[in-house]
Amino acid sequence: MKKYSTLLSLLLLLIISLPAKAQEMASDMRSNGKIYVVVFVLATIFAGIFAFLLYLERKIKKLETKK
Repeated sequence: MKKYSTLLSLLLLLIISLPAKAQEMASDMRSNGKIYVVVFVLATIFAGIFAFLLYLERKIKKLETKK
């Protein structure tokens, strides 16, 4: 039981410290201008997922009307 509580407390400390590190990393990226690259990559990924979902929806609709 002690092993699990130690692991849980370590995980909790890691989760608590992540926002501070993320904020520091974001400010570094903003100052270097790399944040725009990150935003562009994320937007491209989300656009690809959205396009794929639209494609699947049309394909499913076509199969439903075929029956």
